[in-house]
Amino acid sequence: MKRALITGCTGQDGSYLIELLLKKDYEVHGLKRRSSSFNTDRLDHLYQDFHECDTNFFLHYADLTDGSSLNKILHDIQPDEVYNLAAQSHVKVSFEIPEYTTDVTACGALRLLEAIRHTGLRCRFYQASSSEMFGSTPPPQSEATPFHPRSPYACAKAFGHHITVNYRESYGLHASSGILFNHESPRRGETFVTRKITRAVAHIKRGLQRKLYMGNLDAERDWGFAPDYVYAMWLMLQQDFPDDYVIGTGESHSVREFIELAFSHVGLDWRDHVEIDPRYFRPAEVASLRADTSKARRVLGWEPTLTFSQLVKVMVDADLQHVKLRLDGGEAAVRSSIEAEGRSL
Repeated sequence: MKRALITGCTGQDGSYLIELLLKKDYEVHGLKRRSSSFNTDRLDHLYQDFHECDTNFFLHYADLTDGSSLNKILHDIQPDEVYNLAAQSHVKVSFEIPEYTTDVTACGALRLLEAIRHTGLRCRFYQASSSEMFGSTPPPQSEATPFHPRSPYACAKAFGHHITVNYRESYGLHASSGILFNHESPRRGETFVTRKITRAVAHIKRGLQRKLYMGNLDAERDWGFAPDYVYAMWLMLQQDFPDDYVIGTGESHSVREFIELAFSHVGLDWRDHVEIDPRYFRPAEVASLRADTSKARRVLGWEPTLTFSQLVKVMVDADLQHVKLRLDGGEAAVRSSIEAEGRSL
């Protein structure tokens, strides 16, 4: 039985990756930060108390800002594969807390690589790089495209990417980076633009909200389905040799297109409900991102499974269902819906 360690396991990607690895008969260990409130909603349908039954999924307290905790976890678990998904991952927020973003997202990757090196583990390492690193470099963007980051988050991710390459070349680590373009799902955090839109659509449709306030509607992104992207992560670590791969759909769509499609799916005209708020504009904008995924398709045999329009409809439908259950059956019904969604994807 292979053993995997996942940082950032409580996030969207972490929850889908845990599901994938458990289906492949891995023993999975996830790292989570200590919080005074519950932060494992995406994992509740997977977690089983080891006191009561046999389980292959375990949670541990650790933090990418604490190198000693990473060393201890690696020493104790001895994983075959390590997936570094943890980050302060919100681009807009990174302008407000740039030092913390850099400490977690950039130095955190370095601390984890150093811990692997010092413990002498011969594991395979995955670094979650980001399309935001390309910034203002014109699309399409491939593995050979120069980086021009336009936010503290993107700068931190660029460091994490380069230090992964450096440790691969310097110490012979099987360390790969996935340069993932935007990937979404019903589990996307509610402060991210796609989920902000689909959640607002569901609330407006049910009369719980009047307006959706947005920033730049002209930004273009390459949006895909998150479960497809975590499968690409796993594929990278099954290769004989480590490398870097761009993962995306090869299509770009504007925020305006996303909004129009989301509202039209429920029979509403977005222009009646959306207003622009300058506070949501970033100090430096990224105009357009679109992936050139020819390498991933050729080497990994990877392909996306959902189209852009299908993705938007899946997310809107999920939020409509959440609102319905909350109104009709309370929070217990919402939790049951989340668990059912986890089992079905």
